[in-house]
Amino acid sequence: MRQLAMWREIATVGVGLALVLVAIGVVFFVGMRTRSPLVRDVVRRFNRAFGNPHQMKTAGTPGAYASVIRHIGRKTGRSYETPMVPFATEDGFVIALPYGSGTDWVRNVMASGSATIVHEGNTYRVDQPELVPVATCAPYMPAKEQRELRRFAIDQCLRVRRVVLGRGIRAQEDPMKAIL
Repeated sequence: MRQLAMWREIATVGVGLALVLVAIGVVFFVGMRTRSPLVRDVVRRFNRAFGNPHQMKTAGTPGAYASVIRHIGRKTGRSYETPMVPFATEDGFVIALPYGSGTDWVRNVMASGSATIVHEGNTYRVDQPELVPVATCAPYMPAKEQRELRRFAIDQCLRVRRVVLGRGIRAQEDPMKAIL
């Protein structure tokens, strides 16, 4: 009898935990899809505290999921590095903006007009940042990424272009020398 009561208690806790996780998932999905500032800020802060430090361990290296964008703080003048997922274009990169265009790194790049991207082990100076609709960027993204963007109603990308050195040659710098 005592053992049965213990199993019922374990089952109750398990079901309760599952319901809490489902509720968190629903709040996350609905909040991101409806662009709830509260949900976006919580997710962004969680990623800044836990996800970004983990991503930065491999970001920018060949085969890594994330790349790194190096940018200068518009208020502090300090150098920052932020992991993000760029997609190469003929003349630069497009980056989906799941938290919108109000994040610090996007505002910093827009304010300075340039940044450095470390992607697949190569370092590129980029400039001419502009916010563009996801529909404009879709041809550069895999189908899976496009589905995720639609699922979460992400509608903006940041487009940047590789810096031209002269005669149409795009800049690719030595990764060891590329510091803003």
